[in-house]
Amino acid sequence: MLKVGHIALIAVMLTVAVLTGCGSTSTRVAQNGDTVQVNYTGRLADGTVFDSSTGHDPLEFTLGSDQLIPGFEQAVLGMKVGEKKTVRIPADEAYGQHLDELVIQVPRERLSSDQEPSVGQVLQVTGQDGKTYYFTITAISDNGTLTLDGNPPLAGKDLIFDIELVKIK
Repeated sequence: MLKVGHIALIAVMLTVAVLTGCGSTSTRVAQNGDTVQVNYTGRLADGTVFDSSTGHDPLEFTLGSDQLIPGFEQAVLGMKVGEKKTVRIPADEAYGQHLDELVIQVPRERLSSDQEPSVGQVLQVTGQDGKTYYFTITAISDNGTLTLDGNPPLAGKDLIFDIELVKIK
């Protein structure tokens, strides 16, 4: 049985805990420079899921370090731990617009003889500038001409993400 003195002591302890922030939920929000962990599912407008952290560890990254597409980082800014949201990221804030000039046709002979090309295959090409570029074979004509696309696979697409902020480090 609690005595009056115990009740007063408990009241004082609760007041101190509230004033010092102990026992209260954090209102800290994610900001640039924070390393955060998020669970996410990315999908297209038709509902096709293209990526998800489900069944994996949360995605960890540092806000403002340009590790992810700009729209995704922007969506996480200001979130609180435990908060969930769904955001639509336009193509310009994701992988950019699909550029026709990055779709080229090359003769089959340009590949090494030991490579058997197939649609969907990704080729790694070193440019004259020394940088590495990636092209996806999107078509092979009857005469052996390959159509290569240097755009990211999600270029030109608006993306929808379900995001949950798990942790701010």
